[in-house]
Amino acid sequence: MAVAQFVDECNLHAKAGDGGAGSVAFRREAHVAKGGPDGGDGGDGGDVWLVVDHNVASLLSFKDHPFRRGGDGTHGMGKGRHGKAGDDVMVPVPQGTVVRDRDGTVLADLVHVGDRYLAAEGGRGGRGNARFLSNRRRAPAFAEQGEQGEERWLRLELKLLADVALVGFPNVGKSTLISRISAAKPKVADYPFTTLEPHLGVVRLDDGYEYVVADIPGLIEGASEGKGLGHQFLRHIERARVLCVLVDLAPFAERPPAEQLAVLLDELGSYQPELLERERVVVGSRADLTAGRDGEASGGGGGGGGGDLPIDLRISAVTGEGVATLRGRLAEAVRTARAALPEPSQFVVHRPASEGYRVVREGGGWVVEGRQATRAVALSDLTRRDALDEAHRRLKRLGIDKALARAGAQPGDSVRIGDLVFDYQDDEDLYG
Repeated sequence: MAVAQFVDECNLHAKAGDGGAGSVAFRREAHVAKGGPDGGDGGDGGDVWLVVDHNVASLLSFKDHPFRRGGDGTHGMGKGRHGKAGDDVMVPVPQGTVVRDRDGTVLADLVHVGDRYLAAEGGRGGRGNARFLSNRRRAPAFAEQGEQGEERWLRLELKLLADVALVGFPNVGKSTLISRISAAKPKVADYPFTTLEPHLGVVRLDDGYEYVVADIPGLIEGASEGKGLGHQFLRHIERARVLCVLVDLAPFAERPPAEQLAVLLDELGSYQPELLERERVVVGSRADLTAGRDGEASGGGGGGGGGDLPIDLRISAVTGEGVATLRGRLAEAVRTARAALPEPSQFVVHRPASEGYRVVREGGGWVVEGRQATRAVALSDLTRRDALDEAHRRLKRLGIDKALARAGAQPGDSVRIGDLVFDYQDDEDLYG
């Protein structure tokens, strides 16, 4: 049986559905000499939503298939029949998913089950010609085109939600420890960087109290500057309420315990200074290898750590020494941290509203960009005078003639809005 890969970074291409076009139709009934317009509206395109699902543990589903598309709306028809709206697409993501724009701007942080983020908005369906009936316009022979759905690339990052993060150098015994205190079964071997992805384990005490522990891949000096896979590992520590820092007491460890602790804390502080203010339990691991050595009772571990090393507890995940005590000590720290810190809450950095428009210079002419402006000229037949008059009225109501004048447009300059291209004129003749 293949083991699923843990993926904590990916790209997402979200394409919302296009709106259906409005219909141009007229009543055709016996004994009705001049039937009125009865073209129906097009259906709206489907949205693409990101939704937190507790059954999803990583971003693996996006690795080879980053595309998600909403359903298109269908076109309107005669006899006032409106098109069907396109289906929305609900894209499941794990708790702790951070949504970023392509420039790195945070758009949403999804931390609770059920949190939703609109990744791409469906296009609005066009209105049928029946909508344009008025006292002055008795037989409108045009309708609105459907609006294109929003299309964008997003960057998704996963920051694990855990009560306790196990932090330490490679091969210090984190994977063995999490397998002893929880039901997690990570790969364990006697060489550095056995763990290349985080593992989560649920610790359940006899009184029913539960907390989640994350086995974070081993840090190395320079991790806060991106050395190795530093940033990818460190971000999974950000949300942890308690840090369990493991230092190796084995006499053959590459660094003395005190130096290990100093380097680890320095890397955490360099990455995010507030991490040093979290509840912290410092644990000396592999205590079974220090039997008979001096200074390992409550302070110094083996390997030349010295009696001033601030170790809270000595354990051996292999023999079980101190493991039960550690489970209880971590539970106390988690209780304290949960009481002191508010639950993580969703925040959304709203992207600029898609409404509005702007005038942009393009070569020797001008382009008017924006959803409102494009929608104003999205009519089915701009060669018809009544349709062109309607577009003129909409653009004038939006103030686009004044915006072009303020931007410096001169009579005769080319202006493009959506599919409509015309020569700029002053005031009343602007769109003639």
